[in-house]
Amino acid sequence: MEIITQLFDGLLCIVLLLVAWQSLRSSDLFKAIVLFITFGLLMAIAWVRLNALDVAMAEVAIGAGLTGALLLAALARLQKLSSIDKTPKAASSNTSHVSVNSEDERGISQ
Repeated sequence: MEIITQLFDGLLCIVLLLVAWQSLRSSDLFKAIVLFITFGLLMAIAWVRLNALDVAMAEVAIGAGLTGALLLAALARLQKLSSIDKTPKAASSNTSHVSVNSEDERGISQ
């Protein structure tokens, strides 16, 4: 039985390193976030194996759950904003950006 647990621990370490490496070198943001969440869940298993149940619960709740959800929400918002930027603007719309100087706001002109 001890050999099985040692093999499991060794395999867990190797998989943790591989998932971390894949998450860091992934060019696809969605894939990187999913791998980050997977890493958090695997890390929680590692904490359980080390008899640190409180740390494992915090890792699942904060590391994989909350942070993963926030990253996915940020990615969705980023994709939404980038799709808005790519839409062609109508030629007839005259939306120019004017910067207002602080002196102009007070009515002082030069």
